[in-house]
Amino acid sequence: MATDAFGRRIDYLRISVTDRCNLRCVYCMPPGGIDWKEHDQVLSFEEIERFARISAEEGISKIRLTGGEPLVRLGIVDHVRRLRETTGIEAIALTTNGTLLARYAKDLAEAGLKRINISLDTLEPETYSRITRGGRLEDVLAGMEAAFAVGMDPVKLNVVVVRSLDQDLLGFARMTVDRPVHVRFIEYMPVGDVGEHSCTSAEADGWTEADHVSTDEILERITVEGEAAGLGVLAPVARDDAPGGWGPAMYYRFPGAAGTLGVIAPLSHHFCGECNRLRLTADGGLRTCLFSDAELDVRTVLRTGTDEDVRALIHRALDSKPEGHNQQHGTVRYMSQIGG
Repeated sequence: MATDAFGRRIDYLRISVTDRCNLRCVYCMPPGGIDWKEHDQVLSFEEIERFARISAEEGISKIRLTGGEPLVRLGIVDHVRRLRETTGIEAIALTTNGTLLARYAKDLAEAGLKRINISLDTLEPETYSRITRGGRLEDVLAGMEAAFAVGMDPVKLNVVVVRSLDQDLLGFARMTVDRPVHVRFIEYMPVGDVGEHSCTSAEADGWTEADHVSTDEILERITVEGEAAGLGVLAPVARDDAPGGWGPAMYYRFPGAAGTLGVIAPLSHHFCGECNRLRLTADGGLRTCLFSDAELDVRTVLRTGTDEDVRALIHRALDSKPEGHNQQHGTVRYMSQIGG
């Protein structure tokens, strides 16, 4: 079992397989996009698999593949299959924007992937196109249907709540009534630049305090609007009955609903004391905290060192993991560069 200097069990590794993405979401990238890493700067699948294997030997039991958009990287299906074979870890999940999921869902399921998180912040097609700078909502919805069709479970929707986007939270809540989909409302996080323009602005250039919506406010809105719409009283879900998860979401359900609603509060009710994760960026930086720019150079060690050198680096990361993020606002890297 891997533990850090504060006694927290660290058993969850998030791996970004690419910094590239086929969307340009306003809260994830600057208006002009970012400069992609060169091919030799990005970890190969073989390097990722080696690091994951050693991490598993040191106590990691859960892996999530992220990006950028992981499905834009050629060979991702075979990578999932090899990760299961080389690490022995069956708890492998993937976070995607969903636009390519209909194409890959069947192959991913056959490779052993069962858990899927889909990022979706609005159910309004024009708004979706605007905030993703050109994406099509119908592609994401088709991806979600494909995930259900091949038996993925759980299927979760990640909804970043941004005040200026005026999102229909009740619309997401209604989705959980008849379908076993688990919608998680996530507070907008100050990753990347801290800007001056809201997400409705063409010049949107980073997180703003005005766009942050606390989970307390989100729950109040859902509770009031849900009752008014006849969905009943929103009630907490016991941890044992919540959809299998590895993170800090608190779950709720309307009476008789097939799915759940969750909230994730990294700012208003931060969960640093229960943090169980490390993050590996696509170019081989090992981050111990999303909000910290401190990284350990995995890429060099993988390319020049032994397995024992890699093992020693993992232990350095565990020893250096901070107690909390201290409400830091802004990071050098954007979310797409860190791994969503």
